[in-house]
Amino acid sequence: MAAIEKLDFSVIESLSKVLGETENGFTGAEIAKVLYESNIEDIDSYNTKWKRLNSALANRQEKDRCANNVIVFVQNAMNPARHYDNLEWFNDTKYKINQILSFSGLHLGDDGKVGYVKRSNTISEAAARASKLKEHLVTRNVHPDVLKYCKEELLVDNYFHTVFEATKSVADKIRNLTDLQSDGANLVDEAFSFKGVPHLALNSLQSESEKSEQKGFMNLLKGLFGTFRNTTAHAPKITWSIEEIDALDILSLVSLVHRRLDRATKAKKIYEGKM
Repeated sequence: MAAIEKLDFSVIESLSKVLGETENGFTGAEIAKVLYESNIEDIDSYNTKWKRLNSALANRQEKDRCANNVIVFVQNAMNPARHYDNLEWFNDTKYKINQILSFSGLHLGDDGKVGYVKRSNTISEAAARASKLKEHLVTRNVHPDVLKYCKEELLVDNYFHTVFEATKSVADKIRNLTDLQSDGANLVDEAFSFKGVPHLALNSLQSESEKSEQKGFMNLLKGLFGTFRNTTAHAPKITWSIEEIDALDILSLVSLVHRRLDRATKAKKIYEGKM
């Protein structure tokens, strides 16, 4: 491997915080194992996880006078095989790491390998994409709850995170309207099922056509959550790079869902005299 230019110490510190502080991330024992696999001495093992990592990585880089072993550590830590049962964490962490590595002209790929990109261009391109995406969505008159997710930090990697976060907002709105705590398909069933009085109703649910509309909306929500929210369905985040036109169409769908939720009747709260 050719020598990789030394990383700025702020980059190493940020990488250490991402890998050492994230929820459901590495345990202390796992950090020790990955450091050993990467031929990096664990010189500060009694410190907090991120400070321990920062000391080890910075020390090794200074000894090597290059970042090769630091990058080896990142690749070992982010080996997809290591996180086969925690894909949501893998993808969210990869996204954060790429924000940091972009300042050094590096990028962590879906295969867990680090390669070169144009230094700092990632951030500026993301800002341009965010502005363009928001402009298109305003033209489409999308719901304001969707527009807030057109942020450059969500577009550093690709459009997936914008769509992912916008979809999460749908579940949050349903929970806020109903006071339910579940997620995904279970949340949809609890909120909209009309075997009894539903928490949320799109209409009076008197005719077969109205009942079909409610059922169809439930299926639409389950499809949306099944693609972007379910833990077992996060493989598309690795293999599916969403293009702008796809993001626009999906965000328009999320906008439609938000508008229907805004007009939904809180049937159960009305029935129970809570409104």
